[in-house]
Amino acid sequence: MTLSTWLAFFAAAWAISFSPGAGAISAMASGLRHGFARGYWNTLGLILGIMFQIVVVGIGLGALLATSELAFSIVKWLGVAYLIYLGVRQFRTDAAPVAAAPDGAPADDSIGGLVWRGFLINASNPKGTVFLLAVVPQFIDPARALAPQYALIAATLAFTDTVAMAVYTVLAARVLRLLRNPRHIRWMNRAFGSLFVVAGVFLATFRRSQ
Repeated sequence: MTLSTWLAFFAAAWAISFSPGAGAISAMASGLRHGFARGYWNTLGLILGIMFQIVVVGIGLGALLATSELAFSIVKWLGVAYLIYLGVRQFRTDAAPVAAAPDGAPADDSIGGLVWRGFLINASNPKGTVFLLAVVPQFIDPARALAPQYALIAATLAFTDTVAMAVYTVLAARVLRLLRNPRHIRWMNRAFGSLFVVAGVFLATFRRSQ
């Protein structure tokens, strides 16, 4: 991959990372509920999910999802079900005062749970696989070794996602100080829960032809 090709992908990666989607919603929900320090662990899971997607595309399973109706449907509906599950759970969360958990204090979600949730959100999204399958080959030089090029693409997306999800998480975390009224808290939980459900519905409407 030449420098000019990488710079073009670097620019595209910022648009990919900052584009609204299930990952951004997850980052904001985690920041809102847990504050930046704990909520940002969700971003690690999101990035691992993206890395998984790139591996899938790199070894050719992305092509399978793009051509096999059964494989695509299985992965798609798993993603739909998980997003709607997250939305319903967030929607029904008690209107307790939101505060970032101090170091050593118990939290509603463990760090491992936050990482796993982020991973599932990105790894179970076939739209991401098909999108990467359509975009990544444009920046790949087939005459050169493929593994280093995919590694560079993965590292680039990991960097832009790290920054983008930090922005989404910290913006949500800054809302913490404003959420003391149970009615406001309940409204925010329902808003984020509804966003997860909407993301699931949009994923359900996604077709391979898109």
